[in-house]
Amino acid sequence: MIVVADTTPLQYLILIQYEHILPALYGRVVVPPAVIAELTRDETPLAVREWLASAPGWLEVRRPREVGLSSVPLGAGELEAIAFDLRIAVDRLRRTNFRANEELFQWLLAREKPKSDR
Repeated sequence: MIVVADTTPLQYLILIQYEHILPALYGRVVVPPAVIAELTRDETPLAVREWLASAPGWLEVRRPREVGLSSVPLGAGELEAIAFDLRIAVDRLRRTNFRANEELFQWLLAREKPKSDR
């Protein structure tokens, strides 16, 4: 199984030295370039930046396809993580503790429909 991660959970798992649970649970972890950018900023804790400098093989950086979410009030890492596959992301987000307005979920799903279905 593959999981797409944004900045916060990855950063905190690294800080508490529990990042090893990710490959045990999911095999591979995919992160978009915006997450890497956020994790390498000067204000990011040194332990996280050092970990990332020698990131393990189970961490894969992949650019998502463009989906035009710039007007959604989320950070770059969250936007790129969601953009990997909106339909799967919405379904999974609804089953987690990710808090978002239902209108946001509906808007995301509407953007993903083929033109013939609109």
